[in-house]
Amino acid sequence: MARAIYPGSFDPITLGHLDIIRRAAKAMDEVIIGILKNSKKTSTFTLEERKSMIEACIQDMPNVSVKFFDGMTVDFARENNAHVIVRGLRAVSDFEYEMQMAQTNHSIDPDMDTIFFTTSLEYAFLSSTIVKEIGFYGKDISRYVPEPVIKMMQEKFRSV
Repeated sequence: MARAIYPGSFDPITLGHLDIIRRAAKAMDEVIIGILKNSKKTSTFTLEERKSMIEACIQDMPNVSVKFFDGMTVDFARENNAHVIVRGLRAVSDFEYEMQMAQTNHSIDPDMDTIFFTTSLEYAFLSSTIVKEIGFYGKDISRYVPEPVIKMMQEKFRSV
């Protein structure tokens, strides 16, 4: 069985992330979305909120699940019997960093491979940070995030 992990902070999940998830789910038998517990980063949404958003967005993908992890991605993959790490590339500028990480993970675990999916052009500029900024100022984010995220972002920013 070909099992992959797709790690990230997903704060929040965007249509760009979903594009990568859908394509990975077609290519792999199983995809585990790993939400990184990153204590160095201040998140807008809690881990549970992010998990809830993602689960609402992947209901039509039976071979995709969501888990939390901390520590190294390669260890999370190993713990879940995955030998593939999925990463998305928005621009050439992403490639150098992602290639370095893929090589590092492979040097730690020679059985670990990374598959890169280039983001569809309509999402190439998109990041969670950009979406949060647009949403914070009350602008329309429906072209950038799925419906469950829109509602949670509106609630979150109403209370700020």
